[in-house]
Amino acid sequence: MERAIDADALLAWYDVSGRRLPWRLSKDPYAIWLSEVMLQQTQVTTVVPYYQRFLKAFPTAIALADAHEDRVLKMWEGLGYYNRCHNLLKAMRRVRDDHGGQVPGVPEIFSALPGVGSYTCAAVQSIAFGHQMAAVDGNVIRVVSRFLAMEEVAASAVGKRRVQQLVDRSIPRRRPGDFNQAMMELGATVCTPKHPACGRCPIAESCLAKKEGKQEAFPVKKRRNPVPTFDVALAAVVRESGEVLIQKRPATGHLAGMWEFPGGKVLDGESHEQALCRSLHDELGLAVEVKGAVGVASHAYSHFKVRVFLYLCRASESFQKVRQGRKGQPVSWVVAGGLDALAFPAVNRKLFPLLRPYLEHS
Repeated sequence: MERAIDADALLAWYDVSGRRLPWRLSKDPYAIWLSEVMLQQTQVTTVVPYYQRFLKAFPTAIALADAHEDRVLKMWEGLGYYNRCHNLLKAMRRVRDDHGGQVPGVPEIFSALPGVGSYTCAAVQSIAFGHQMAAVDGNVIRVVSRFLAMEEVAASAVGKRRVQQLVDRSIPRRRPGDFNQAMMELGATVCTPKHPACGRCPIAESCLAKKEGKQEAFPVKKRRNPVPTFDVALAAVVRESGEVLIQKRPATGHLAGMWEFPGGKVLDGESHEQALCRSLHDELGLAVEVKGAVGVASHAYSHFKVRVFLYLCRASESFQKVRQGRKGQPVSWVVAGGLDALAFPAVNRKLFPLLRPYLEHS
């Protein structure tokens, strides 16, 4: 007989040991969907306050669909992985326009909405609507990899298929949503990456990794390439009235729709000043005089790191009335206090305290 997770034992453990997280107290498909999107690649402790504030601001799918993108991005600011936010907003507008504001309870229809992949579909449809669909995230992969003592690389196609097959075999018709949450809870609180608490695990007796004493050898990971670091030069173009120039990023791509200080990546063979002058000319048609360094900040994304250098610059008076860049992106002049009202990438926000003295004394 093929191996399977003991669903009864897992659910009995979950009923006693599962955390009472706010989204687990809701039966609203919209609220459940929101939580699943926020929880992707983000820890529960980080998500809880964002989830509560977001749901208060946008209590229904229609409320979110009707909201201005800038307000939504501001509410999401700091949570990261902003494509999740853009896709969620697009999906809610589809829910409003095509489904009367009701989240579809048919998996085939739900999966066609923007940003809904196999995990999100299975999680929302099982938890909110009771469909027998197995949701596999990183926590579940770790649990299953240890349960099977799986030698395949967990992130490989073969590894993912083995994990999915086991969870598909194990998920019960009764309480499939609770089973999915229990699997994720087990990985998050018991079957942790380091020092798993096997003594509290409801399926430990069937776990091959525990029997072999090799819990921390699984899941098997592929060798990672070194994470590259890029230097970025940004301009704090300040005018005498104490306002600084900002521009809005394109509507698609990395950090889409957020505000930022203008500038760009430093290319090989360029000085920071050369990169800055090239970027501002290309993006804004702007010639600047670089007055000096304001400061530097670092930030790590999922696949690369950046070191961002901010320079104090002066621009010609003729440019100060321009309201968009060469590619049509909006630009604006804001005072120091106005920066906090807009959605900025985290690394830009790290520069605010360094910039404020220059704005106050302009």
